[in-house]
Amino acid sequence: MQLPSGRGRRPDPSLAQAQYRRRAGHYDLELAAFEPIRRAAIASLEVQPGSTVLDVGCGTGLSFGLLKERIGPAGRIVGIDPCPEMLALARRRIARHRWNGITLLEASAAQAPLQGRADAALFHFTHDVLQDEAALAHVLAHLRPGAHVVAAGLQWAPAWCVPVNLFVLGAALYSVTCLAGLEQPWRLLAARLHDLRVRSPLPGGFYIASGRV
Repeated sequence: MQLPSGRGRRPDPSLAQAQYRRRAGHYDLELAAFEPIRRAAIASLEVQPGSTVLDVGCGTGLSFGLLKERIGPAGRIVGIDPCPEMLALARRRIARHRWNGITLLEASAAQAPLQGRADAALFHFTHDVLQDEAALAHVLAHLRPGAHVVAAGLQWAPAWCVPVNLFVLGAALYSVTCLAGLEQPWRLLAARLHDLRVRSPLPGGFYIASGRV
């Protein structure tokens, strides 16, 4: 199977914004099947009670509950997302669960007004962000030395695994603005982190990458 190189060679923030505005109302349902990957990714995020975590591309806040279980009432989450419709739903989730210690920033990852240095960062299904040098530089600059970083999302399976790659293609066309980098979505992170480890559940199509600043 010949894998396409991309809709564009670089992420398109305006297209991404339009995509997620349309998807906000049913986003949670769309991602329900992928919750085991979220759980595995957050389980790989080595944080302690009281830690501060950057949830990059937090969307409707689907990761908040799992993160709160790990960081406890004294911990903090900084959710970053440029889509106001997504963040409106995240605020409802926070209010419904009466969570404290969560700050939401309506901004791109490259321009979010971050302060201080956090203990960890999560990039869950944020392919466009992972292909953006400026976004990664900005987020990682606001992590303390030794901070743990976990990224998870779509990737091409081996070329012989045609059904899986057809699924990845369809999912990517629906959710990202460039397919460039899907063979190794963590490549730019690898140049910035120590001890990067990547695992992919068989038969591929997804990955979880973790390392330290």
